[in-house]
Amino acid sequence: MFVTLINSYSGDAKRAKIGFSWTTFFFGFFPALFRGDFKWFAIIALLEIASGSFTMGIAMTLVTLIFGFIYNGLYIKDLLSHGYAPASEADAALLRAKGFRF
Repeated sequence: MFVTLINSYSGDAKRAKIGFSWTTFFFGFFPALFRGDFKWFAIIALLEIASGSFTMGIAMTLVTLIFGFIYNGLYIKDLLSHGYAPASEADAALLRAKGFRF
């Protein structure tokens, strides 16, 4: 499920997925980097490096699994807090159904 969010100030539109982030699970911090989400890019990268260096990469899989479940929600919450709003009533209803407040 995808929602479209529009920034009321700049008119910029972003499409965000709701649910598990397969791209974060398989590619770690790169999806955050490609989305321009530098805060979560740095956090995920540091956690992967820190956990992977002590366990020869095994704990890195756990970090990517955890962020696979939570990253898309964090990304949508950040967009909503930076002035983005649902583009349509269907997007708003979907966000409300998934527990997002805006």
